[in-house]
Amino acid sequence: MKEEIDQFKEIYDLIVTFFVTYSFQLIGALIILLIGLLVSNRVARLVSRTCDKHGLDVTLSRFLASCTKIIIIVAVAVICLGKIGISVTPFVAAIGALSLGAGLAMQGLLSNYGAGFNIILTRPFIVGDTITVQGVTGIVKEVRLAQTILSDEDEVTILIPNRHIVGEIIHNSNDFKVVESTLGVAYNSDIDQVTSTIKAVLHELGVDTNRPPQVGIDEFGDSSINFGIRFWVPTDKYHQLRFRANDELFKALHLAGIEIPFPQREIRLLNSGKSDSVENQTH
Repeated sequence: MKEEIDQFKEIYDLIVTFFVTYSFQLIGALIILLIGLLVSNRVARLVSRTCDKHGLDVTLSRFLASCTKIIIIVAVAVICLGKIGISVTPFVAAIGALSLGAGLAMQGLLSNYGAGFNIILTRPFIVGDTITVQGVTGIVKEVRLAQTILSDEDEVTILIPNRHIVGEIIHNSNDFKVVESTLGVAYNSDIDQVTSTIKAVLHELGVDTNRPPQVGIDEFGDSSINFGIRFWVPTDKYHQLRFRANDELFKALHLAGIEIPFPQREIRLLNSGKSDSVENQTH
């Protein structure tokens, strides 16, 4: 019991001695740390506003602001440790060893961060673009170091690890997505009337005016002349405008008296007498 009391007293004396000796240093380090945190937040916001003022991409702006904040915090932390007499050199060596072990254990995660850094620098797409990668299509909502966040027309959030984006084929259609459709009309139809009717309907729908709709004969079918139709619509209204276009095209062609044919087959029935004679001749 006496040994435990003596041991506790030694620890108590050590703690008291430490605070008496380094009390002012601790207070100074704490003040420096608080000031550093305030300064880092203000500088980060200043960097973000400056990037926005010069029209930089929001992802790049956030990345630069975050890097600036981290650099200031690390510098302040080093100053605070030195203020209370703690050498930074052993910590640097320990961090290096831990980084090596962590790098081997988290190769997948680090590859995501590396790919995210590559995306931020090369900017193959920006927030608001419509991209298709590995069969997934959506509007880019946010680009993070580890993952890219997309959203589709159904407001479903899609998270794609960045290592699955870098090195893959990316289709970037900016804010719009193409609608491709086929419409068959009868062979006795006026081709110019059909083309003008289709374009008038698409114009009323409010499709992308920077890229006019493309309408033309795609192929000659067995019972119809098939027109190919291509037009661009906002990605977030893709299915809505595609269905609406089909409805309006059907109504417009009906009002214009343009026939939409359907496949027909002619079936002939042979009488039993002829069938029997054919079978006897065969045998």
